[in-house]
Amino acid sequence: MLIDWFTVGAQALNFLILVWLLKHFLYKPILNAIDVREKGIAAKLADADAKTKDAQKEHDDFDKKNRDFDQQRAALLTKATDDAKTEHDHLIDEARKEAETLRTGQATALRNDQARLSKEITRVAQDEVFAISRKTLQDLSTASLEERVGAVFTRRLGEMDDKAKQTLGVALNASSEPALLMSAFEMPAPQRATIQNALNETFSAEIRVQFKTAPDTICGIELSANGQKIGWNIAEYLTALDQKVGELLTAQPEPAAK
Repeated sequence: MLIDWFTVGAQALNFLILVWLLKHFLYKPILNAIDVREKGIAAKLADADAKTKDAQKEHDDFDKKNRDFDQQRAALLTKATDDAKTEHDHLIDEARKEAETLRTGQATALRNDQARLSKEITRVAQDEVFAISRKTLQDLSTASLEERVGAVFTRRLGEMDDKAKQTLGVALNASSEPALLMSAFEMPAPQRATIQNALNETFSAEIRVQFKTAPDTICGIELSANGQKIGWNIAEYLTALDQKVGELLTAQPEPAAK
């Protein structure tokens, strides 16, 4: 059998032309389309991955915000609890201080009332003692109460021990001012002369004396010079009475047991 090389060559040429045509007009556009599609799919996948990452980031941010919010809420709750406790303690302390202030004020007012009452009782007792003493002395002798007080003072001058006499004598001589003799009454001239003579004889010197009326000496006489004093009055008796009255006033009954 004879081979027609012309026909073989023509068929080969036709095949090559067909391959070229297929590659140029069919296969290449298909590859390009596939490549474009792959790129589109890759872009969509990348976009989806980015969106997934964004969604995860938003989720993480949301979780973090929730955790921060929980922490802030817990901190605020703790602070509110602490503030409430502090305010509670402050109010309790203020109430305690106010109660203590009120109690102290009431105690002070009570002491003041007791002092006023005691002073009033003392004043009344003084008046009564003075009145009774004057009446008793008037009934027993012709001397007045003032004269008897002066006589007691004169006697006490003579009864001074040597040490007390020396101390008072030094004070009388060292003072540049006259000795001050205070009495609760206006002392008459004869009684002043009697006391002056007693002082001169007791201290063997001319004692300068300034006589002054001072009701605070409470029916008595007090001689003072350069910080030294000697005298007699009924203040000690009234002081004892005042202490007794104070003890009675401060004594409170025990509350009955409930």
